[in-house]
Amino acid sequence: MSNKSKLRVGVIGGGQLARMMIVPAINLGLDIKVLAETEDSSAALAATMVGDYTKFDVVQEFAKTVDVITFDHEHVPLEILQKLEAKGVNVQPPSKALAFAQNKLHMRRQLSALNLPMPEWAAVTDAEELDQFIADHGGVAILKTPIGGYDGKGVRVVRSADEASDWLTPEALAGFGGELLVEEKVEFVREVAQLSARNPSGEFKAWPLVQTTQSNGVCAEVLAPAPGTTPALLELSVAIAAHVAEGLGVTGVLAVEMFQTTDARLLINELAMRPHNSGHFSIEGSVTSQFEQHLRAVLDLPLGETEMTAPYAIMVNLLGVDSKNTFVGQYRKAMALHPTVKIHTYGKSARSGRKMGHVTAVGQIESAIASEVWQTVGILLNG
Repeated sequence: MSNKSKLRVGVIGGGQLARMMIVPAINLGLDIKVLAETEDSSAALAATMVGDYTKFDVVQEFAKTVDVITFDHEHVPLEILQKLEAKGVNVQPPSKALAFAQNKLHMRRQLSALNLPMPEWAAVTDAEELDQFIADHGGVAILKTPIGGYDGKGVRVVRSADEASDWLTPEALAGFGGELLVEEKVEFVREVAQLSARNPSGEFKAWPLVQTTQSNGVCAEVLAPAPGTTPALLELSVAIAAHVAEGLGVTGVLAVEMFQTTDARLLINELAMRPHNSGHFSIEGSVTSQFEQHLRAVLDLPLGETEMTAPYAIMVNLLGVDSKNTFVGQYRKAMALHPTVKIHTYGKSARSGRKMGHVTAVGQIESAIASEVWQTVGILLNG
């Protein structure tokens, strides 16, 4: 296949998600190009342009080099994407869907219109409204900024409006679009995520429901499939994901993060319209990884199968411990002691708390692969 006949995928954002699309793009014979923020981005191997994705002229020039635009993150201004679409540029997922990923209040309103299950919520604009919601919901609530929050940022547990006074100033509210999102504090038994993919032709595929464990607002561990998942629970989670994807017009990979309550209900917490941390296990643990599937979906190609390659998969994030340890120096020992465990690093400079990589194991016995993964993580973190 000559370069001129290759399908060309453009990814805006040079982070680890773009980096992990490179190998499946090569395997599929695609020409992958990345608009990176910096020269030393995680996805530098495929970065054909470095520039500011908030500038229309920059994004337009990048769009001229590809057949479809997709994303490593959800932060490209909607007005830029809308202008591109008006000029005939193929944007997947489209701006009409990304609008709900960029603003949590827009998402809540649309999901309510679709009668999808969620925690009780409200939009608040002042201390009186916030205090009333808190009083009506047991004296505690979850307060979120509608835009800009991720990995635990822009989220607070509040028991009075005084604890959010800095977010309720006129200046701060203006930066959040004039409103804050407040939600009931859900009593849940665990957090789960349903990963799926949909292409523009409407084909839909879902992976097994996974269980996620958070640490300081950041995903620390993913168990696939979620332990104790019943057929009824899986049917419910897939139905929710399909309803979200179709109702919001999502294309590509979609992650629906949910709370599972004590009475086996699922309540939608967050959405991501791109490959997601909860799906990294799929590189080794699924017939089709989320990164290959995303490329297939945005190009409107037939989707791959999503069955597990083994009964169990466990993924643990490698979070930075200091300003020096990039984990590379511990590779030899970790690989020698745990040759079945797969280590992924993202080519980032070391920083405490930063997502630096992940470790995955698949196998027949859940406890055995968990032991292998955590021993490997221990070596990488501590030597």
